[in-house]
Amino acid sequence: MRVGELSRRSGVSVASIKYYLREGLLPAGERTSPNQAAYDDGHLRRLRMIRALIDVGGLSVVATRDVLAAVDDPDLPLFQALGRASGTTTAAPASVEPEDEPDEAWEQAERTLAEHVAERGWQVSAENPAWRNAVGVLATYIRLGDADLANQLGLYMRTMEEVAAHEVAAVVDRGDRARTVEGVVVGTVLGDTLLAAVRRLAQQHQSLRLLGEAPTHPRG
Repeated sequence: MRVGELSRRSGVSVASIKYYLREGLLPAGERTSPNQAAYDDGHLRRLRMIRALIDVGGLSVVATRDVLAAVDDPDLPLFQALGRASGTTTAAPASVEPEDEPDEAWEQAERTLAEHVAERGWQVSAENPAWRNAVGVLATYIRLGDADLANQLGLYMRTMEEVAAHEVAAVVDRGDRARTVEGVVVGTVLGDTLLAAVRRLAQQHQSLRLLGEAPTHPRG
């Protein structure tokens, strides 16, 4: 298909498509003349994934290019590709780390996380960006005196272990390396958004139930 048809079928403007081509997010089409190129369904699929990562997942163009590079690198071992894709999509929240040396709250939070990880037998690395994010949040709870919130860590880990087992099994079962890494990328980015949305809905339900207020009617 020509770029105009690619734009029509994807709902992405020609200008945006050309921008993604320049930035290396979208592979070049097959050159049919000095000023024309042809695109196929692979380009359409990649374009839809780009927009999902940027528009729904909230990734920057740079982060999107990094995760797509993990998808496209055939020489990268699968486990490393999955880790790279997942790690790249783990954005660090602002101010989760102390500005100077780690304080007592940070050290306590890191010990707490390490103890829970050891208890569950997880094989994870402290180099994973998610580790520092988790420590940063726990340290903030401690500084604010919100021990009741910090104590939810065990519940979160039990729940997420079950969720992750299903998620990873689902994409590994695809059998195709590129589709597997795509699944990790899309599942991580969009799954984070979905999990947050479902959590908010569950919190509304429990708040209404515990506070005894009349529930609102769901849409649809």
